[in-house]
Formats: sequence, structure tokens, C-alpha cells
Amino acid sequence: MLLPEQMEDSVIKKKNEARILIDSVNFTIESYLWSPDGSKIAFSHQPNPLIQSFYKSDISIFDVKTKAIKTIVANPSSDNLIDWSPDSKSIIYATNLTDSTSNFYTNNKLFRIDIDGTNKKQLAADFDEELYNLKWTTTGIIGTVWQKTNRPFIQIDPVTGDFNINNNGPTRTYSFSVSKDGKSIALQGADNDDLTEILKANLPLENILKVTDNSAQIKDWLVAQSEVISWKSKDGALIEGVLFKPHDYVETKKYPLLVVIHGGPTGISVPQPTPSYVYPIVQWLNKGALVLMPNYRGSAGYGEKFRSLNVKNLGVGDMWDVMSGVQSLIDKGMVDKEKMGAMGWSQGGYISAFLTTNTDAFKAISVGAGISNWMTYYVNTDIHPFTRQYLKATPWSDKGIYEKTSPMTNINKATTPTLIQHGEFDKRVPPANAFELYQGLQDVGVETKLIIYKGFGHGITKPKERLAAMWHNWQWFGKYIWGEEIELPLNDHE
Repeated sequence: MLLPEQMEDSVIKKKNEARILIDSVNFTIESYLWSPDGSKIAFSHQPNPLIQSFYKSDISIFDVKTKAIKTIVANPSSDNLIDWSPDSKSIIYATNLTDSTSNFYTNNKLFRIDIDGTNKKQLAADFDEELYNLKWTTTGIIGTVWQKTNRPFIQIDPVTGDFNINNNGPTRTYSFSVSKDGKSIALQGADNDDLTEILKANLPLENILKVTDNSAQIKDWLVAQSEVISWKSKDGALIEGVLFKPHDYVETKKYPLLVVIHGGPTGISVPQPTPSYVYPIVQWLNKGALVLMPNYRGSAGYGEKFRSLNVKNLGVGDMWDVMSGVQSLIDKGMVDKEKMGAMGWSQGGYISAFLTTNTDAFKAISVGAGISNWMTYYVNTDIHPFTRQYLKATPWSDKGIYEKTSPMTNINKATTPTLIQHGEFDKRVPPANAFELYQGLQDVGVETKLIIYKGFGHGITKPKERLAAMWHNWQWFGKYIWGEEIELPLNDHE
């Protein structure tokens, strides 16, 4: 016989045991959310676990009491759950409706729908950018949006669908959490010259108070001095970028220039005091260089039309944007054009590879996890729809567009010393791209070095290896831009 306290422990243990709610189904659940009243679970699901199946996802409701599953959103393209209404009667979701041929670069559509499948309405229909971090609170829907290099809040009325932009927060808000009563908010954000801080405020974004002071630790550092600049590209498109200058910048002096190209292509570069990743940007600035980060066509923050400008024009139009930005600085007398380098990761690595085989303007280039041949990429990547959407073809239906936009097409013209960095297990941009570019450069007699980072995928995510990758770039550009032979600190363990 169990003692009373043992019986109580047994009841608690049984209550806390995990139990399967949904099993033996022919779909893969991507995400889920409990309703505020705890009676239902809304979830997004796709036909199989493959990442490329995301554009066939639907949304269903699971009733905890009856175990019934009801699909309430099933458009031909992707449907993704965002949040519940506070009263547990409705959800909001993002959808591409019928679009499965351009959803990598066009705006999602935001809808509200009751959980019985009625009362559907599009929200913020006229807003021209992607919506992020949306939360449905008792005072309305709130989220963040890129507006060029700023990231303010957007507030949306769930009934009318009207929206307004609220700039009361930091220059860029990256994430936030709203209190249950919908009256308070905690957020993570940054201004141009500060590190990311935690702040709290009353909604709608009043009485903002900083909780942390992370930026105090860099007050005596020689951090980056940045500004947003703009120029016209070859086809007249207006392009912005972030220019970083040394602390002791002199207007009459010409500086070495290093171009750092973001990935995506729907990423974005912003002003900040300590930009890095695997590139020692602050150290280069303090060494006496300028650094340009172009927000080339396709970047986030500039609207759907801008994000579509490199469709069937990848590499080509991107190069226009990079080189016109470089030329604008040369024309202003700011740059020593005999000391220029370029680099980037992922899509930025692809553009860097394209520069390697299509211009001799740079003294050195670094290609990080970059695409070298779209045909090779297409048959190996885990996101085949990406290539079909941007190039509007498969390699078998339009070989010409794959050749036009591939760095390998003009490998015989390559002359620029090129460092190639790649993760061993990269599925997004498989290492075959690195091997192909490396072999091609070797075959035409271009100085090149290939470094494969063992155990890593598309990004270098551990501190030690990321530091190593940074040292490799410091060494490479030190040699070709400054004429220095730099030894890696391999034996420095103290």
C-alpha cells in the first residue's frame, strides 16, 4: 500500500508525463502554438521533412479534447502560422497564396482568420516589405519591419487591417516580448553607434528605459565610424551602402578599400560599431582602410520591386551595384584604387566569386561559402526552388541563364588572388562549389588557397574556428593589399 505522500507523488508524476497528441500522420509539423485558453493547438505542416517543401505548407487546428484535426488554411503555396488572438478565436498567418515561383523575393501576405475557417481578412495589404516578429496582443498586432537600414515597429489593427510605423524605439529592434496584459514590452535593439541592448517600455512604445548598458564596454575602443551613403548603379538603380571610416580619417587622403558583401541575397548591412563575422573589419579600419558594405539589389528593406531586380540578373546586376559603389568612392578621391579587396559569405561569397572571374579591379578576393556554378549548385543544394525562382529556369530549360550568371563561365579571365573558405558539411551551398572554383583558378594559374572548416555547415559557428577564419582573411588581405607576410599565431597558447 502506498503512503499518502507516495500517492501524491505518483499522481504528480503521471500528470507531468509526456504524452503523444498527434501521431501517425502523413505530414511534418513545422511550428505550433497553444491557444491562450489552452484548448487548442494551431500548427503549420508540410508534406515531408525536406526544407524545400516549405512552399507547400498548410495550417491546421488540433482540438485537445476531441483530438480532431481541422485544416483551415490550405493555399497552393506556403501558409505559415504566426500567432493566436488573445481570445483564442482567431489566428494570423503569412501566406504566398498561389505563388510558388517568386516567393523567395516577393512579400508575404498577412491574413486573419477565425478558427472555424470564416471571417478571413488581409491585413496591412498596402505595406511594401516583409513583416517580422508579429505578435497579437490585447492592444493590437505589433511587429518589426526593415525600412532601409532602420528596423522600427509596425502596429496593425486586426479588425480594419490598417497599419502605422512607430519609430519611438531604437534604430533597429531585433526581437521583443509583450506582457500578458498587452501594456508592456521588453525588446532587444540597437542604435547605429551602440551594441545591442535590452530595453523596456509601455505600449505604444512610451517611457522607454534601457535595462542593460552593453555599449559601456566599448566606450574606449577605436570602433567603426559608419554612415549610410548612396549611388546610382549602371542601370540607374539607386543603391545604398554603409561606409566605415577610420577614427583618424582625413578627407584629402586616399585609403585602401575593402568591400564586404552581405548574404541572402535578402540580407542587409547596417551601421554598427563592431562589424565582424569572419572579417576583421574594425582591425582593418584601425590599420588605415575604408570598408564599404553595399546593399545591392535584392537586399531587404527597400521594397519588393528592389528585391526583384536581380531576378534573371544574379551576379551581373550585383556586380553593377558593387562596382558603381566602388567607383563613386574613387571619383570622390577617397580610395587608392591600387589597394582594393572584396569578400563575402553565402550570396556575398557568390558575388565575390563573380567579381573574381569578371573584373581585375581588386588585388585580392575572399569567397566564403559561395556559389561558383549555378548548375552544380542546383543539383546539390537543399533549396532547389531558390535557383528556379531567381533564374526562372532549370539548367535543362535555359542553359544560357545559368551560364550568364555563373562565376565559372568566365574562369579563363580570372587574375585576382582568391581565398576560398567553406564548411565541410554545407548543404545550403555544397562544398562542390568551392572545389570547382579552386580547381578552375588553379588551372588558369591564379594564386588561390582553399580552406575547408571541418565539421561545419553553411556558417562558421564556433568561436575558435571563427577566429581562425578571421585570421585567414587578415593574412590574405595583409599580403595582397599591404604587402605583408603575416604568420598565423599557431603556437601562441599563452
